[in-house]
Amino acid sequence: MRLLPLLSLLASLAIAPLVSAFGVTASGTQFIVQTDGGLVFIVESTTGDIHSMQFNGVETQDQSGKWSQISSGIGASCTWVQTGHSNNYIVVTCTTSTLTQYYVAQRNTPAIHMATYTTAEPSVGELRFIARLSRSVVPNGSMYSNIVGGTAVESSDVFLVNGQTRSKFYSAVQFIDDQVHGVTGSGIGVYMVIPGGGYESSSGGPFFKDIDNQGADQQELYFCTFDQNSGHTQTEAFRTGLHGPYALWFTTGAAPSANIDLTFWEGLSVSGLVPASGRGYIIGKAIGVPTTYNSDITITWNNSAAQYWARADSSTQDFTSPAMKPGTYEMVLYKGELAVGSQSVVIQAGERVTANIHDVNSDDTTAYIWQIGDFDGRPTSFLNADMITTMHPSDSRMHSWGPVTFTVGQQGSGYFPMAVFQAIGPVTIRFALQSGQGGARTLKIATSLAYAGGRPTITVNGWSGPVPPAPNEPNSRGVTRGTWRGNNQEYIVNIPSGVLFTGSTVNVITINVASGSSGSGFLSPNFVFDAVALY
Repeated sequence: MRLLPLLSLLASLAIAPLVSAFGVTASGTQFIVQTDGGLVFIVESTTGDIHSMQFNGVETQDQSGKWSQISSGIGASCTWVQTGHSNNYIVVTCTTSTLTQYYVAQRNTPAIHMATYTTAEPSVGELRFIARLSRSVVPNGSMYSNIVGGTAVESSDVFLVNGQTRSKFYSAVQFIDDQVHGVTGSGIGVYMVIPGGGYESSSGGPFFKDIDNQGADQQELYFCTFDQNSGHTQTEAFRTGLHGPYALWFTTGAAPSANIDLTFWEGLSVSGLVPASGRGYIIGKAIGVPTTYNSDITITWNNSAAQYWARADSSTQDFTSPAMKPGTYEMVLYKGELAVGSQSVVIQAGERVTANIHDVNSDDTTAYIWQIGDFDGRPTSFLNADMITTMHPSDSRMHSWGPVTFTVGQQGSGYFPMAVFQAIGPVTIRFALQSGQGGARTLKIATSLAYAGGRPTITVNGWSGPVPPAPNEPNSRGVTRGTWRGNNQEYIVNIPSGVLFTGSTVNVITINVASGSSGSGFLSPNFVFDAVALY
């Protein structure tokens, strides 16, 4: 392999001898970048792949031949320049017809700063950056995504390891909480750092999540926030433009801060970068959200070019947006993960706009006869919801999925299944009604995600409700990949007078899955509950 003599030399001397200080040396088709921060990395100029990342003399890049790169490689052509403030930055620019990848070295900083600019949806498969690291150097990643020694149980991405299910999907964290994730070894840590602006051109919103890590023969560390053509329950269209900035950061073990100064990017002539002076802000207050959600209020802004979000202050419900590109945005208020208000707002460069937003959702004011779960866009109080993000539904640690019978007033929501699978069986709800609670009533079933067109159909005391139309949901696996996020749906069933009993006679509602598709086990048509209520 032609890299071995060079890599052996770097390893024996601990630093790159061809670069005595901050700068770049071209050796054949390789750019050897010295950061003066303990990190030396090599970019292959004919592909855009990273072939070596030595930190404090230790090679972290796996040398089996599968490099760190966008997806499985983009075949880019690369150039470099030393530029920026006092020439303290090295920019390696790797270009293709629709994608430009930037690698930036900042003097005295142990990091590879990156950004990815797209003018169209690239044809590289799943658009994401993967650092393929040496497993022996950084063996410690997410325990939920360590698949070494595993046997595939679903597709080629969910495995059984020592009796427990593992998958790269189970390393995922919702975007709003995923600013830093990494892997470690003895005296070393490698972290992906995604500051708030790093999600600007991604898709899916604050509650979307994708792969962070996979521990296989290589230790893979991912930046998937711009992975919109992955089919991983993606609810929005691909956004072009500048994805990032983000950074691959090296430490002696501890995680770095996400609050890194990115102002230097404005001096680097990067395509698609909008400077702070060309942006605006929105400030305001979330009004009318029930006080039980004071610490769980999120406001988002999105259009076809960008997306942003902010959490409201838990005491005052005030909020301030990130610095936003000019444009007209849909502004959405979330109670938990449920959209409860929206309006249009306009941002211009240099402006600070005040825009309050109100909770207008009727779930907060309706008087229900009974209610199972909370109408907040997620199934978190239900059976198995506490485990579904980190294991497959078939995992032996899961409680039985059904068929389940739930009795209102006798069992808490923790006994009600978070999802119903067509091939596994329905959920049955038993309840009694007092005098005066009979007659025509309405059943509301709220869902957060569905697979293969799955939607609820019901029978009540032998009466059958209508079959609703297929939902608008992502065309991909969902709950088996560890997520409950899709397009929240509400199904309203009008139960006619004469169907429900009052007094001592128990009412029985059975909820099944309707679909025009089929499947087996946990890949049969299914949906995830948000809440169920009768009024």
